[in-house]
Amino acid sequence: MTAPLNLLTDIAGLAVGHATDLVLGSGVTAILFDRPAVAALHLGGGAPGGRDTDLLHPAATVQAVDAIVLSGGSTFGLDAAGGVQAMLREAGRGQIFGGRAVPLAPQAILFDLANGGNKDWGRFSPYRDLGYAAACAARPGAFALGSVGAGTGATTATVKGGLGSASATASTGHRVAALVAVNAVGSPLIGEGPHFWAAPFEEGDEFGGLGWPARITAADRALRVKGGRGTATTIGLVVTDAVLAKPQVNRLARMADDGLARAIFPAHAPNDGDTLFAAATGEKEGGNLTEIGHLAALVLARAIGRAVYEATALPWAGAQPAWKDRFSARRQ
Repeated sequence: MTAPLNLLTDIAGLAVGHATDLVLGSGVTAILFDRPAVAALHLGGGAPGGRDTDLLHPAATVQAVDAIVLSGGSTFGLDAAGGVQAMLREAGRGQIFGGRAVPLAPQAILFDLANGGNKDWGRFSPYRDLGYAAACAARPGAFALGSVGAGTGATTATVKGGLGSASATASTGHRVAALVAVNAVGSPLIGEGPHFWAAPFEEGDEFGGLGWPARITAADRALRVKGGRGTATTIGLVVTDAVLAKPQVNRLARMADDGLARAIFPAHAPNDGDTLFAAATGEKEGGNLTEIGHLAALVLARAIGRAVYEATALPWAGAQPAWKDRFSARRQ
C-alpha cells in the first residue's frame, strides 16, 4: 500500500482531473474509475441539480458507474457530463447496453452564476468542453485543491469556498476518502472566524491547526447565510476500497453526509442543493460498514475545511475574500 497523500486518489483505481476557467469564474472536476464502481447518492439539500442521479437509487438496475462529475454553472453546468462521457467513449470505456458501450457519469452541480465572472458565453454553455478537458486531465496521484475545478467559483456565507479532499485508513486497512466542492449557503467558520467548525476532526494542520476557540458564544452560533435568492450547494464524493453492495453504499452516503453538517452551519438549507455521491471500488474484502461510514463523515468534514483553507479569491474587484486573505496571520 502506497503512502497516503490525504487525497481522494489514496483509493487505488481513481483519477481526478480539473478544468478551471478564471474568466468564467467556474469549472469542472471529473473523477474517473479504472473499473466501474458501485455507486449511490444522498440528497440533503432543498434545491439539488444533477444528471443521471436516478441511476443511483438503491432500487435502480444499474449497479456501477464509470465516473462522477462535479461542476459549477447551475443547470447550464449539466452539459459537463456530456464532455466526460465523450472522453470515456473515445477511450473505449463504458458498460454494455444493447450491444453498445455506454459510459455512465452521473453529475451534480453547484450555483456559481452570481460570483462576478463573465457568464456571457453565447448560445451554448462552455461546460461540455470543460467536462471533456477535466476528463482528459484526470490522473492518479496528487491534484490541486482550492479554487480549481468545480470549486473555482464556489463561495460561502463568510469566505471563499473551494475544492477539498481528505483520506483516512480504517482499523481493517480499508481506505476511505472524500472530495468536495464547498459552495454553501451557510458558513464553515465559527462566528466571524478564523476557527473552523470542522476543527475537532482536523489531522495535523491541514486547515491551519487553529483548533476551536476557548469558548463558543451565542453570537458565534447566530445564523450566517449567503445573501440573495440564488441557490448554493455543496457537492462531493466519498469512496472506499471495500467490497460493498449498492444498498450498503447508499448507507455509506447517508452516514458520510453527517460530515457536512459537522463542518457547515447551517447545512441542508432550502436553497442548498447539497448532494453527496458514494462509491465502493471493491478492491478489498471485509471491513466494517459502521467504521467505514464513521470515517467517511470525518473525511468529508476535513475535506470541507481544506477546501476553504486552500481557496483563493477570484481575480477581480469585489470578489469574496478567501480565508487566507483575512486570517493567514492567525495560523499557528
